[in-house]
Amino acid sequence: MKQEKIITSNNVHLYYGEKEALKGITLDFPKSGIHALIGPSGCGKSTYLRCLNRMNDLIENVKITGEIKLDGKDIYSPKTDTVELRKKVGMVFQQPNPFPFSIYENVVYGLRIAGVKDKQLLDERVETSLKQAAVWDDVKDDLHKSALELSGGQQQRVCIARVLAVKPEVILLDEPTSALDPVSSSKIEEMLLTLKDEYTCIMVTHNMQQASRISDTTSFFLNGELIETGTTKKIFVTPKKQETEDYLSGRFG
Repeated sequence: MKQEKIITSNNVHLYYGEKEALKGITLDFPKSGIHALIGPSGCGKSTYLRCLNRMNDLIENVKITGEIKLDGKDIYSPKTDTVELRKKVGMVFQQPNPFPFSIYENVVYGLRIAGVKDKQLLDERVETSLKQAAVWDDVKDDLHKSALELSGGQQQRVCIARVLAVKPEVILLDEPTSALDPVSSSKIEEMLLTLKDEYTCIMVTHNMQQASRISDTTSFFLNGELIETGTTKKIFVTPKKQETEDYLSGRFG
């Protein structure tokens, strides 16, 4: 049985000025699951990830062609409201980036922007999101403490809770554990495994063990091209392309 697709992208090219950074990427993502994007530094995987919620719009001199659809709707249509898009397609960055206010206010940030004032609803979303992000037990007695006082791993989980609070459909993760210690990384991996039935998680990672441990599908990028995509087991055990095998066996990258 084929899974319903939540994001489809077709022949996506991206240029920084004259430089072509993405060379015709066609890649779809089903609803739910963890999808890893792998490849050496500078191969286009983070650039592609940022296309999925139009974060590249914030960079000067970028031109994007091709088509990306979320739930069948073209996200690059002039009618698309990017604020609404980014609620549906949330983003977690490499470095934890909590805002300089309380844990509580970090989590409700998106809801307040959306005009939610109901305290009971805000309280419920804070608890639910922090529980989903596996950090509730650490912070439940200190919700009004500054999020900047937390450890790096806790900060990253609060940032994930902030994304979850607005009930997205898709969570983009750009190397979410690369700045963290192994224990914190492991907690975030465990947390993603609990979220994957409810959300589509698309994760850029340099950590091959991480990709093989937690992702359902893997896509290998090289020099701005998508070399191959498939179930993680197939990509890691029987890749179709020599370049994929060379990368996974450590011959380059």
